[in-house]
Amino acid sequence: MSSIVVRVNCDAKSLVGISSIGRREKSVKVCSRIRFGSGGAVVAEPKRSSEERVYEVVLKQASLVREEKRGVNIEFDLQKTIEGDCSNGDILNSAYDRCGEVCAEYAKTFYLGTQLMTQERREAIWAIYVWCRRTDELVDGPNSSHITPTALDMWEQRLTDVFESRPYDMFDAALSHTVSKYPVDIQPFKDMIEGMRMDLRKSRYNNFDELYLYCYYVAGTVGLMSVPIMGIAPESKASTESIYNAALALGIANQLTNILRDVGEERGRVYLPQDELAQAGLSDEDIMSGKVTEKWRNFMKGQIKRARMFFDEAEKGVSELSSASRWPVWASLLLYRQILDSIEANDYDNFTKRAYVGKVNKLLSLPAAYGIALFGPKKLTKLFMR
Repeated sequence: MSSIVVRVNCDAKSLVGISSIGRREKSVKVCSRIRFGSGGAVVAEPKRSSEERVYEVVLKQASLVREEKRGVNIEFDLQKTIEGDCSNGDILNSAYDRCGEVCAEYAKTFYLGTQLMTQERREAIWAIYVWCRRTDELVDGPNSSHITPTALDMWEQRLTDVFESRPYDMFDAALSHTVSKYPVDIQPFKDMIEGMRMDLRKSRYNNFDELYLYCYYVAGTVGLMSVPIMGIAPESKASTESIYNAALALGIANQLTNILRDVGEERGRVYLPQDELAQAGLSDEDIMSGKVTEKWRNFMKGQIKRARMFFDEAEKGVSELSSASRWPVWASLLLYRQILDSIEANDYDNFTKRAYVGKVNKLLSLPAAYGIALFGPKKLTKLFMR
């Protein structure tokens, strides 16, 4: 059994928000990009799409959950004491409490939704949220101008230490405990860090394939991290892969929505497919000028349609999650979809008008999400139509 040894060489100041989970399930051939032909000649395989590369990660995560269902799980030693005055239990309780406080401060709606979950699952989700928030703040926080690729390499090494039960601080301790209890793989966490590296070196995306990979890195990964914690409903007949695909789709949808909402606020970055901009008769200069034209409106209609397609894909899997875990996910889905509605209501002016969900609509969305989580979207509709 493993135990935690806390090495404190990073204070709480290192906590500096999370990018607030895909495509249709399908068979993907996994192969090397280089193979040997007849006579030993080297033949390059066609380049795989980003969707195919991400799907390999989905398959791996799904296989871990299937193993866990067969009884494969890692024990965690809560009895062995840590150097200092506190026992493991004392430190972990404090660590999880602090993670909950951070979640409550920066993601109030999501935090409220987690209250229906069991304490164990709730605390684990908080721990993952805090790690994702800290990671995101490395490149988008107040100290982002000082972040270098080397700093991200160090953060990734620290992540490895956390997964090997060598946390650096109390937030790490909560995550280390979490990943030892649930079938959570390190790959989505590493991929999120890779997304931060992309933000340091890349400010344009040639096509949607490139943008899809970025959205997976910074947001789709959250879904893959979360499904093992939230759990799959015992009565679910859906394949594990399809549920992970839905979680991935929600992350992609949320990130695409973030991108469309924040077009007028990006600092020299353009998170829109360059080839699609060109096809619409638009350029970076048009975006920088911030003028809403018919070309821009038509372009935005297409981008919003795509985001909604990912939300539709995500809906297929939310109802397959454990019943106690559905509320926060449905709340996130409903609220983010309304941001797209707000962009349309603003006549596609996401240069000078920020699209947001008002307090009243937020409050109305919570009971709606609760009802859908409890009865399912189809059954709830039938109840209201009676």
